[in-house]
Amino acid sequence: MTAIVHPFNRHVRDVKRRLLIVGATIMVTFIVMFSVSAELIDWFKRPFDDDLLFYGPAEALFASIKISFLAAIVASLPVMLHQFWKFVQPALLQGEQKWAIPLFLLATGCFVLGLVFCNLVILPLVINFFVSFGLERELKPELAVGTYVDFNVKFLLAFGFAFEIPLALSLLARAGLVSFDHLVKYRRHAAMVALIVSAVLTPDATLFTMLLMAIPLIVLYEIGIWGAKIFGRTKAVPAEEEEGEQHDDDTPVPTGTAGRHVS
Repeated sequence: MTAIVHPFNRHVRDVKRRLLIVGATIMVTFIVMFSVSAELIDWFKRPFDDDLLFYGPAEALFASIKISFLAAIVASLPVMLHQFWKFVQPALLQGEQKWAIPLFLLATGCFVLGLVFCNLVILPLVINFFVSFGLERELKPELAVGTYVDFNVKFLLAFGFAFEIPLALSLLARAGLVSFDHLVKYRRHAAMVALIVSAVLTPDATLFTMLLMAIPLIVLYEIGIWGAKIFGRTKAVPAEEEEGEQHDDDTPVPTGTAGRHVS
């Protein structure tokens, strides 16, 4: 019993320590990003042409906090990826550990690609859809900065981390923690989780915005399945089975005794 609990506790302590490192890095980076939050908000409002308003005394402050937190997540991504790598590194072979730097670059690129895809494709579609819906009913669009930033931050973070799914699944499969068959078996469960996550993260939870987020999540999971199939670790054949098969091949076929002369 002790041999089972002890490694589990060691993994839990390791996870806690690495989460503390990531949290401290995000907090320090957040302070730096908050000092330039005005420039971040100015860049952030590009999908919407009109000026943003605030209706509460603290609304602009909370909007600056949210957008600074997003920038802190992006800036802290190398540390987050490094801690994730150190967690799975013991499960990898010596020859597989040389891929650390390429994996860091690839993971960073995937996260940035998710942000770019969301900012250039998803957010303009969503914002134009809702603004046009109001304009068709002769309503003037005046968006509050708090609502606007909250709406965009959730989408950007969701797509940034979602684009890490194929790489994460491939790496976990390479470490032997998951397998291609396991991921295929829970494909429907993953689709249900994608719908639930989309319903939680989308501020309005309409079918249009849910599908805009859920469909890419499902597609990324499917890409992760194929990544697990290509890069996953193959199961080694047990030595007992190999010896058994070898003995079966080497065992001579017994000759019949029907034709023998019995004296």
